[in-house]
Amino acid sequence: MNRLNNKTVLITGATSGIGKSCARYFASEGANLVLFARREHLLDEVKNELKKLTEGDIYTSPCDITNYKNVQQVVSALPEQLKKVDILVNNAGLAKGLEPIADGLPENWDVTIDTNVKGLLYVTKEIVKGMTERNSGHVINIGSTAGHDVYPNGGVYCATKYAVKAITQTLRIELVATSIRVTTIDPGLVETNFSNVRFNGDSERAKNVYKGITPLTPDDVADAVLYAATRPPHVSINEVILTPVNQANSNFVHKVKAD
Repeated sequence: MNRLNNKTVLITGATSGIGKSCARYFASEGANLVLFARREHLLDEVKNELKKLTEGDIYTSPCDITNYKNVQQVVSALPEQLKKVDILVNNAGLAKGLEPIADGLPENWDVTIDTNVKGLLYVTKEIVKGMTERNSGHVINIGSTAGHDVYPNGGVYCATKYAVKAITQTLRIELVATSIRVTTIDPGLVETNFSNVRFNGDSERAKNVYKGITPLTPDDVADAVLYAATRPPHVSINEVILTPVNQANSNFVHKVKAD
């Protein structure tokens, strides 16, 4: 039984990793999908894959979430039947660099803050307005264990994920008199393209992040997102923290050395 027939789900950063998995999970439940990402050719590829899973509408649009005017334009251009977004998954996020603050590159800070904080705010602002008018909806933000405890050389990234937690908690309070649910899903180590981006394409260094541990997969996180989205209307899953078994938090990870 498809639990999300006739529901419209908007996912940012939908062409890879957690975003792409979320799109597949929601498609399998019959939802209509609105997918935002920067690269149009990857959006086309994802759309073609998802058509095999659902008869629901799939609408894709290139969107630079760090540009508020672009977000406004893309949201206002949504087809009429998809303008009423029922579930917003703020997934787009990244980290650039892994250095002490004294050695950090301000241009990396700008990209990280603009994407993880300002981009999330821009999309949320444009979508929550309609949810408030309809007194219905669900905002699901993809946070991180880095929003609960910091780690060396990750100061700016951690700050952005603490910001996601603060924005999520504030939004929940602001909407408490409505029927709109607000959730944050906060994973630990997930093997995606995240580390490759952080290390500017150094794939060997990126692989080392996950050596000696069985990390979460994007599907593990998407499963948690779908769980939160499919609870009865009176139930709000406020926060989920999930990690690999051998990760206690951002700083404590047990890795098995190779023989």
